[in-house]
Formats: sequence, structure tokens, C-alpha cells
Amino acid sequence: MKSNTYHIFFSNLSNPLRISIITSLKEKEKNVTELVKELKVEQSKVSHALKSLRDCRIVEAKQKGKERIYFLNKKTIVPLLSLIDKHAKNFCECKCCASKTCKKRK
Repeated sequence: MKSNTYHIFFSNLSNPLRISIITSLKEKEKNVTELVKELKVEQSKVSHALKSLRDCRIVEAKQKGKERIYFLNKKTIVPLLSLIDKHAKNFCECKCCASKTCKKRK
């Protein structure tokens, strides 16, 4: 793979809004309106972030009536997030990384 691929992929994971979307979708599938309310961010910003996440297939969508329901790619991203959590718990020197109540995480 080209380093540009890594750059694009990890850029998605380094953006605070995109990480907030990923974290939210880790809990359950949601539509844009639910994400906007939960994250307290303008709809256009959420939609733009979702487009970037969809372009890398980090997030996928399914049509349900007139709305799109967004969810994490279960084949690769969900296992990757579990691996990151496991890594943080076992190897990060900042024990705060593995703590859900860490103030540095936000």
C-alpha cells in the first residue's frame, strides 16, 4: 500500500469530530439527526465528516425509508477499535488511555 493510503486512513482517525462519530456509532447505528443532537454539531459538519468516513469505508450506510442509517464497518473497523482498546489497556504508558473516565481522552 502507498503511504498516501495510510495518511488518508489515519487522518480520518485523527479528526476529533470523526472520532466522536465513530465512538457514537460504536454504541449503536444512528441517522444524521441523532448524531447532530448527540454531538451538538451543525448538520453540514456531521454530513461532511460522514462523507470522509464513508469514502474510506470506515462508516457504511443503509437506506431505511427516507433516512440513511450509519454504522461502523463490522468487518474491519469494529475489530480494529477492539484491538486499539486492548493495546491501550495493555501497553500505553498513560494508564489514562484505557480508562473510560480519563479527562485527557476528550
